[in-house]
Amino acid sequence: MAPSLDDESSLFNFVVRDGNGVKGIVDSGISKVPRPYIQPPAEQINKKNASKCEIPPIDLSKLDGPEHDEVANQIVRAAETLGFFQIVNHGVPIQLLDSLKQTAHNFFGLPAERKAVYRKEVSPSPLVKYGTSFVPEKEKALEWKDYISMAYTNENEALQQWPMECRDVALQYLKTSHEMVKKLLDVLMANLGVELDDSNIDAFIGKKMVNMNFYPTCPNPELTVGVGRHSDMGTLTILLQDGIGGLYVKVPEDIDMEKKEEWVEIPPVPGALVINIGDMLQIWSNGRYKSAEHRVRTTSTKSRVSIPIFTSPQATQKVAPLPQVIEKDGMAYYREFLFSDYMNSFFGNAHDEGLIAMKLYDGSTKRE
Repeated sequence: MAPSLDDESSLFNFVVRDGNGVKGIVDSGISKVPRPYIQPPAEQINKKNASKCEIPPIDLSKLDGPEHDEVANQIVRAAETLGFFQIVNHGVPIQLLDSLKQTAHNFFGLPAERKAVYRKEVSPSPLVKYGTSFVPEKEKALEWKDYISMAYTNENEALQQWPMECRDVALQYLKTSHEMVKKLLDVLMANLGVELDDSNIDAFIGKKMVNMNFYPTCPNPELTVGVGRHSDMGTLTILLQDGIGGLYVKVPEDIDMEKKEEWVEIPPVPGALVINIGDMLQIWSNGRYKSAEHRVRTTSTKSRVSIPIFTSPQATQKVAPLPQVIEKDGMAYYREFLFSDYMNSFFGNAHDEGLIAMKLYDGSTKRE
């Protein structure tokens, strides 16, 4: 039964507790956005005022040839400026990327009761969570998004516990992207004076998670957001966009780039993956690499999907600026902390409040 759009308690139960998600509201035939989804004017995304990021994608295959140094410099430069870049010839088959997008559409097209079994409160596995928005119980305005989140521990547990409708393709995505992630991290760490090997790589990307995000069509996209402004808490994020677009990044204020503090769109590039720096990599680099704020716009024309892989340290890992970087900089701009404490802060707040998490660890002096 469709909820009353005017009864916020009924709407919340229908969307969140009954597992219908935003898709359930859209399927009920709404003609306007319910009030709980209307963002404050400052958070609404004006598509007409935003420019597109014109930086061409990086050809990752050239890392293995004579142009290695040039490509490595492109990666480092992107990490030190916008904190976002796109890569092509990355080793993940295009056919797999297409299959991922179709699988995401298929999963969210399932009846609500098939998806609701993975709600956080009732999920048969601690590795799998189906939900909507980000932290709906704490948000002033809800996000126009449903998602399924699959944490990776090992292949056997993934095969046994991830939803059968998407586990095989999601697992293949994770496995085929691993070499690419290692290459990127190797370049970024080498620039900081750290050599990666099998003995230390888990300290940086020991924890992995695959999400499938679904952004249903929205009758008033200018009033809503698919995802509110936030930075990613982990090490590196690998994102598969579809062809619709809607990812916006805020140009950091402390870099030598045009459009400082403006929002720029990362346009979809066929066959490309979007890479972005997470909070932990910013901290390890003592602020050299930028974990930029980003957000997602909704659309009225077609439902959109995106499939990110989040990499991060294990919960028990201590995080602080790397000694090699402190030696060059003369001081640490962040204090040491446990990653589990950072996670609790990140997931315990709404997206617009989650930015406090970075400030908790920021030193009294900012990098210039």
